[in-house]
Amino acid sequence: MSDLDEIRRAIAKETGQETTGPPQAIGGGCINETFRLGNYFIKNNAPDRLDMFEVERLGLDALRATGTVRVPQPICSGTSPGQAFLVLEFLPLGRARSSSQARLGQQLAELHRTTSEYFGWERDNFIGATRQPNTPTDSWVDFLREQRLGHMLRLAGDCGFSFHDADTLLDHLDRFFEEPPPPSLLHGDLWSGNAGALENGDPVIFDPAVYFGDREADLAMTRLFGGFGPSFYQAYEDVWPLPPGHEVRVELYNLYHVLNHAILFGGSYARQAQAMIESLLGHL
Repeated sequence: MSDLDEIRRAIAKETGQETTGPPQAIGGGCINETFRLGNYFIKNNAPDRLDMFEVERLGLDALRATGTVRVPQPICSGTSPGQAFLVLEFLPLGRARSSSQARLGQQLAELHRTTSEYFGWERDNFIGATRQPNTPTDSWVDFLREQRLGHMLRLAGDCGFSFHDADTLLDHLDRFFEEPPPPSLLHGDLWSGNAGALENGDPVIFDPAVYFGDREADLAMTRLFGGFGPSFYQAYEDVWPLPPGHEVRVELYNLYHVLNHAILFGGSYARQAQAMIESLLGHL
């Protein structure tokens, strides 16, 4: 049985319906191969990446359960001799609209109202191809220090990068917060490439790296590579205004992602990370 036949079999077992027609290649991600098969969107990778797909499936289920912003429904995941795969519903995306951006801002604020007694999540998952630890923790500053920035700095060190005064920044993270934030359910990887709108204008988000954290971390990443308009931020603020100091914390939270890009893609991001560390220390 071929890899494609195995995917068809898994879909039929889960849904009771056969898929017909050839696969259609879809461009995009730099981590997985992707294609459309009938009404389904397929991701595949090496067989040892099944865990990455399974935690993505759990994350999508957690986001769907909030009844807020639309995400693709997970169908099934599994392996065949040559691959691991994840099957999602196929959602045709339309053009960007200001009204869609505003609805996404409102729905994201509503998503962030979903809370927990701890920071972290039930499983470790992945941010891009990098493993992301999520051990439940009572303190946001401790979680940010150990499982986000400290974790990425250690991985970057394993890649040969060194960052002057990074330990000083970690030692003083508490000074960036007047009040501890509540744990909010986050998408976790919310850049413009992981958000869009359906043909009817309804917003949709996908490719999550979910955990419970400071809601500002999601909003910070929307600013890292652009793509989100003023209507998005205004609608979010209308539902749940951000606390004092959030402008400075944008750089603090995006340091995590820039360090990850240094690990995945190389040196220019390491130089950007060093500049961000120096800028953040300047605020102290």
